[in-house]
Amino acid sequence: MTQDPVIIEASINGATEPTRNRHVPVGPAAIRDDALACFEAGAGIVHAHNPDFRLSGQEAADAYLATWRDVLAARPDAIWSPTTCAAPGGEQRMAHVAAIQAEIPVPLASVDPGSTNLGSLDADGLPVGFVYRNSYDEIRTCLALCREWKVGAALAIYEPGFLQTVLSYHRVGLLPAGSLVKLYFGGRHETSARGPRVTFGLPPTRHALLAYLDMLDGTGLPWTVSVWGDDLLVTPVAQLALERGGHLSVGIEPHFDPDRMPTNVELVTEAAALALKVGRPIATSAQVAELLSLP
Repeated sequence: MTQDPVIIEASINGATEPTRNRHVPVGPAAIRDDALACFEAGAGIVHAHNPDFRLSGQEAADAYLATWRDVLAARPDAIWSPTTCAAPGGEQRMAHVAAIQAEIPVPLASVDPGSTNLGSLDADGLPVGFVYRNSYDEIRTCLALCREWKVGAALAIYEPGFLQTVLSYHRVGLLPAGSLVKLYFGGRHETSARGPRVTFGLPPTRHALLAYLDMLDGTGLPWTVSVWGDDLLVTPVAQLALERGGHLSVGIEPHFDPDRMPTNVELVTEAAALALKVGRPIATSAQVAELLSLP
């Protein structure tokens, strides 16, 4: 059991529609206000998408800047991360990061180090969906750009194979400084709330987390847990992660409960309460930067 401070990441919007959770922030002003409220409630990192998934490059950067100029003016020490862009090639997926960095700091950039099938069940109860593709060349480019720009990599681990790729870079010393391993578990529901989940991820069980921790053993890499299509805090993963030195990623983006629509602040507050119950303090922004060894 460790008593190191806990990083709470708030993933505040993503692809969530108001029909799934009416509290999801929509538009620059709402995202700004929600991000600031989450920092105030104890979030050490806020991860956000811009309002339009189709944007890339300077257009995506402008959409982020409309929110994050104001956030950083209010909280200059805030640690945040934009998402990756749905553009072909590593350079295009990361171009918005450089454009944002020209004006304000970007401590962490999202990198998805692998490919997987994403889907749900059709009327016959069979999986349908699409392939979410990130080639080895694209991964190499994205990580190289993070190193060049001195940006930490927020590494989304959808499946164990994603982590194998991350560990390959770690073994040869080519993970960007400040990298954070984000372990994704698949919950009971599809994240758009259309039906049962048939997508990525190990289930949010004790043994599933322990399997990931076996892989991470001896690396010293910081890691978080999140559950997609469910409530992290009602699974055994949350408390076990805290007991084993991990951190928590909550928020409206991954969360779904058919009987409850919490706000991002409520989810951050609940995560903080669990951390304190287990005996771990909540990390300040300065402590987050130290724990991640951000450049």
